[in-house]
Amino acid sequence: MSSIAHTTELAAWLAADNLDAAIEAGLIHWQAQPGDDPVQAAQVAAAGQRLRAALAARERHRARAVRLRRIAAERDARRPAPASSGVAPALPANVAAILARAKARAGSGGQ
Repeated sequence: MSSIAHTTELAAWLAADNLDAAIEAGLIHWQAQPGDDPVQAAQVAAAGQRLRAALAARERHRARAVRLRRIAAERDARRPAPASSGVAPALPANVAAILARAKARAGSGGQ
């Protein structure tokens, strides 16, 4: 027997929902042979087609993720670096006033 299992074996694994065994047995490379049961051959062919479509989708997803990371890195490289003067930015006036009142109350003991 070749490295690819017979249609009957593949159909049995697929019927038992043992996709791992069918894949390991060569589902992706399976081709119908003369004398194969037409119903089993159709089931195995459909499963092989779904597997190939899923693998292609996974590859497209991986390629997209790589492309998006590259685009993000290029975008980040074009951004100017933030200026760091070592001084904290000034607070907005309303926030500074609230902070001053809170410090005054804390300093007076809350009276």
